Amino acid sequence: MADTAPSKPTACLALADGTVFYGTGFGATGRTVAELCFNTAMTGYQEIMTDPSYAGQIVTFTFPHIGNTGVTPEDDETGDPVAAGMVVKWDPTLASNWRATEELKAWLTRTGRIAIGGIDTRRLTRAIRQQGAPHAALAHDPEGNFDVEALVAAARGWSGLEGLDLAQDVTCAQSYRWDEMRWAWPEGYTRQEAPQHKVVAVDYGAKRNILRCLASAGCDVTVLPATATAEEVLAHNPDGVFLSNGPGDPAATGAYAVPMIKAILDTTDLPVFGICLGHQMLALALGGKTVKMNHGHHGANHPVKEHSTGKVEITSMNHGFAVDAQSLPEGVEETHISLFDGSNCGIAMTGRPVYSVQHHPEASPGPQDSFYLFERFAEAMATRKAS
Repeated sequence: MADTAPSKPTACLALADGTVFYGTGFGATGRTVAELCFNTAMTGYQEIMTDPSYAGQIVTFTFPHIGNTGVTPEDDETGDPVAAGMVVKWDPTLASNWRATEELKAWLTRTGRIAIGGIDTRRLTRAIRQQGAPHAALAHDPEGNFDVEALVAAARGWSGLEGLDLAQDVTCAQSYRWDEMRWAWPEGYTRQEAPQHKVVAVDYGAKRNILRCLASAGCDVTVLPATATAEEVLAHNPDGVFLSNGPGDPAATGAYAVPMIKAILDTTDLPVFGICLGHQMLALALGGKTVKMNHGHHGANHPVKEHSTGKVEITSMNHGFAVDAQSLPEGVEETHISLFDGSNCGIAMTGRPVYSVQHHPEASPGPQDSFYLFERFAEAMATRKAS
């Protein structure tokens, strides 16, 4: 079979160590610099690209069939893609799905995201696993003109995610209400018309499906910006407080988030539930520490064990920082661990309805292995109101 690839590459991926990959560019043109990670999920590329937790990252997809289901606004986790760029093995095929409203290439072009195909993603993934998530520069030029030295220098000059607060870049500008529930056949998305619990969700980069899961669990959700104070949270007289996912270094975001969470814990007995960055924020507020991981966890096939039941859940993950379980103080217990590397995946306060998990229960990889966490939150609010 003849090689149909163009004779001249139209995209270039340069790593900070000087390694350079050439391929076929698609999506927007130009250059972007970010941390390079890989995601092992076989589906959900649109949800991944629009997950605010991927701010500051270029995503390498290990699954080669990217683009075959197209895109639809129903699957956006936020308004536009947040991930800085996309790396795939094959040039995306035409969409073949009844829900698709647009082709992946056109969507990336319209939303200003750069992508490269024709890359040996196995080699790239091995390099990331062995050497850690590198800083990278990704460029797309239809004419194939690249200043490789400048791209490598840009990758080397990038500051990295450590010490970087990105939550303020992706949080909402003002508060809003949310009542849309999870998608279900044949109705699609429906509204929560009989909520039982008032929840304030602090938005560090919240995915829409997390808010849908809260609404499906019977919650009337009010979303507040990441910088909300304890007084602003409590002014809504909530039955519970939710801490969302988000990007960047948890220690940097904790500069303003931790005092708010501490005030909530010190002055109320409200149930508190956190996911991903919200999990890390809660751990910091309780006296724990976070650490930067070598290459992070990104995928929809991560086994997580719950200590109390011994149950193993297949989970979705997206995090480059983790809670150091050895740093957890007395009164805070580890509830979940990763069966891949033993890293912390959940904590809870002893004797109080305050808990969080590192994985994403709303992402449905199991597909329903972790929905009980939202139900547990609703039950805690019901118990508090009944007492």
